[in-house]
Amino acid sequence: MSTPPRLSIILPTLNEAAIIEATLTHLQAAKAGGAEVLVVDGGSHDDTRSRATGLATRVIESAPGRARQMNAGARAARGRWLLFLHADTRLPPGAEHAIAAALAEGRDWGRFDVRLAGRHPLLPVIAFAMNRRSRWTGIATGDQALFMTREAFAAAGGFPEQPLMEDIEMSRRLKRISRPACLRTMVTTSGRRWEQGGVFRTMLLMWRLRWCYWRGASPDDLARAYRHVR
Repeated sequence: MSTPPRLSIILPTLNEAAIIEATLTHLQAAKAGGAEVLVVDGGSHDDTRSRATGLATRVIESAPGRARQMNAGARAARGRWLLFLHADTRLPPGAEHAIAAALAEGRDWGRFDVRLAGRHPLLPVIAFAMNRRSRWTGIATGDQALFMTREAFAAAGGFPEQPLMEDIEMSRRLKRISRPACLRTMVTTSGRRWEQGGVFRTMLLMWRLRWCYWRGASPDDLARAYRHVR
């Protein structure tokens, strides 16, 4: 058997045919450098799986649900380090080296700063607030490309299989193991959620959902509210 890679990049997907080829093409340099790229599809009804085949190291099918898909990818991954990447997020050059340096300093997990791609002039302000809040609280979002050692993932029990806020809850669990490495190197993610839903409307929605979650609201109830508003 070949030597396991240092890094496994895990992408949960659902109906991402429009963007998955571009995302995976961007990851070819990391793949050529030895990283494993796993696409975990949750039952797409479009061409996501066929377009990903040949560009990813492997394409895996899973029950739907981002948390379930990420957990399935972690079980299948061979790498010492796990990086969970949204299909609309681009890693910066040298991401693996940045992760290696952060973990070598004694941290068990971390995330990147994020830049939001789009035309709305408030997107940089939103990204700045996300990064600053994350640095203050030690809580990361999936848009920031969470990474961790395999041991930290196991100690945290994997992602909670809930329909919303799984990244927030995973951060809480990981914080019990170590503080996060908050890398100033930026990933770039799409601002389409804010532009399509309206920047102020989406900001208020996300703040309200997060506040309700901190107050103990059920993730299932929040997910229903999120789908209704969207």
